[in-house]
Formats: sequence, C-alpha cells, structure tokens
Amino acid sequence: MRKYIPEWASLIPREAERVFSGKIYDVYQWPQELYDGSTATFEMLRRADTVKVIAILTPEEQSRLKNVVSLTTSEEDRIVVTKQKQPRKGWFYDYPGGRVDDEDADELTGAKRELLEEAGLEFANWKLVDVKQPFNKIDWLVYTFVASRLIRQTEQNLDAGELIEVELATIPEIQELAKSNDSQYLRFKHYNKLTSVADLLKLPELGND
Repeated sequence: MRKYIPEWASLIPREAERVFSGKIYDVYQWPQELYDGSTATFEMLRRADTVKVIAILTPEEQSRLKNVVSLTTSEEDRIVVTKQKQPRKGWFYDYPGGRVDDEDADELTGAKRELLEEAGLEFANWKLVDVKQPFNKIDWLVYTFVASRLIRQTEQNLDAGELIEVELATIPEIQELAKSNDSQYLRFKHYNKLTSVADLLKLPELGND
C-alpha cells in the first residue's frame, strides 16, 4: 500500500477493470465519458512501484564494513552504490533498490528490505526526498529515500538473477559516473545542486509540509 502519493500522479481509477495480468505489467480498462457526452474505453498499465535508496556512511561507519570497495582513499562521507549484473544485461551502476513487494507494508518498508537484501545494510534514519512517475500511461511511482546512521551490516540476500557488488562513492565521483550510459540509474535531479553529502541531508522530506 502506498503511504505517500503525489497530487500530480496519474493513476488508474478505482472503477477500472483488470483485463490482463502479466509478470511485470497488468492492463486495466475503464469507460470514460467524453466532453460531447459519448463514452470511450481508456486503458493504462500498472506495475509494482520502485524504490531507490541513497544511503550515507560516515568515515567511522565505513571503517566497520567488510567486503565493500571505496573508489578513493580519502576520509569523507560516502554513498552506497551497487555495481550490478543481470541476465541479458551487462555491468551497470545503481543505488540499492528494486520493486515494492505485495508483502511490504508501504514504500518505506520496501526500501528498507531492498537495502538489506542487496547491500546487507540496515540504517536508522530515513527520509523520502523524491517521487516521480516515469510514464503518465503507467501507474508506477519511483520513490527515492535518503538513509543515514548505520545500524549493522549483514550478509547480502540476492535473487538468483542478481550479481551485486557494493561500492562507496563521494558526490563528485557519482556525478562523474552518472555521465556514462552504464550508470544512468545514478542520475538524481538534485545532484547538479549538491556539493557534498551534507547537502543530501538538508533536502526536504516529502509529505511533511
């Protein structure tokens, strides 16, 4: 169940009927009254929402981690990124994240689960900083969270179709990586305004205004 829904989101109406159920996409249709009084059949796709996590680690927290790679050796705050490979797709960079499952209570629950599964990391502080709808004909929202204050590290719990390496990068390093098509998922609308990890923590939390 979605906890936060932007007012501008284009969603499937309650009266719509599901006419096809696929592995990723479902198809819904509904009768829509037009301006001249006639009725037409409208249609939209629906897929599970996506969550992304920008997780921040202090130098002290980084020193406690095992099996992670820092892109440089400087002592500063870093962000968790994943170097991933999936069937029919080469290596690419992304943030920890994935689809919100039916078992997840809401998008935040899904984000915490995905971070724990993909990176083996659990954090105490969470803030929703961005929501977007990639296509207005698909009922699909992408939620981006900022997480901080590391609680613990545990083993990854990856799906059979995932190969994921955990790396740590600074804001400038991510900005440079994001220029590559292999790292397009690292792009975040606020990054061109950020100069440090501290700026991420200052971003306003959605739903609290």
